[in-house]
Amino acid sequence: MESIEIMPTRVRIVSILKKALLAGEYKSGDELSLTEIAARLGVSRTPVREAFQALASEGLIELRMNKGAVVKPIDEKFIREHYEMRILLESEAAARAAKNGMEVSCLLARLLHLKDNLPVVTQEEYEKVNMDVHTSIWTAADNRKLYQYLSNLWNGPSTGYSNSRLDHYEQSTKEHISILQDIRMQTPENARASMSRHITRSMENIIKSFHMAQKLVSTPPHSLR
Repeated sequence: MESIEIMPTRVRIVSILKKALLAGEYKSGDELSLTEIAARLGVSRTPVREAFQALASEGLIELRMNKGAVVKPIDEKFIREHYEMRILLESEAAARAAKNGMEVSCLLARLLHLKDNLPVVTQEEYEKVNMDVHTSIWTAADNRKLYQYLSNLWNGPSTGYSNSRLDHYEQSTKEHISILQDIRMQTPENARASMSRHITRSMENIIKSFHMAQKLVSTPPHSLR
């Protein structure tokens, strides 16, 4: 039977904020309020404070004495380095899951159902399946340190300004199915390659979104008409 691990609230908050930061939704110098983010996400201040500390350790934000934070400069190199680590580690996790004979039937059934109902799938539904696919592969890799590193790198679905949510859901779901089929066939190198392609595409989505956000910030208001 497949094992689904539940991510701690702190890790989920880190992933939400990290995706927003990498996609350029916040610009350098923007202030992040612990209280406002906790209220927006419907959680207490404690996991948000812990998330801020994790993001600060990665160099994404700078903590302030008033318990808020300021966004630090982020460039394309930073984004690529982040995703390159995900590619290396998650591709290895997929290969190990294939070697270990991970059971994927239930996840494949959920993905096929998702694929057939994409126009009516909610963001919450998609993100739950997306997270379960990735964390199940990490678990099947059977290495607690690897799981911990991947949890720290997790930034959720890589949907940005540059592509529609539905288009991303469709492409990502196809890629998840391909990865799990390779794992079911116990072909480690195929699983490794499929995961690498999946995260590489996610990286390009976020980089495009980042540059689009940068362009919007630098464009004078009158030229946006």
